[in-house]
Amino acid sequence: MTITFHDDGTASGLWAEDIPLHDLGSLSVKRASTIEFNDQTSEWEVRLIDSATQTPGEVRFSNPSRQACIAWEHKFFDQ
Repeated sequence: MTITFHDDGTASGLWAEDIPLHDLGSLSVKRASTIEFNDQTSEWEVRLIDSATQTPGEVRFSNPSRQACIAWEHKFFDQ
């Protein structure tokens, strides 16, 4: 897992609860993606959030396993 600290004092990266980010001060969290279940396909779907509109875009990955979607999400954002 990587957290990047920027010159303006902000940080970005994937958040996991095993890193106590609350200890650094107040947090402002914006989702970079969503993982939601599609009843029609019976699969979990990962969609990236459009930064301009803050709405989910097209499906980037889907799988019957939510854990597989979480793993894909972590691999995608750890690039």
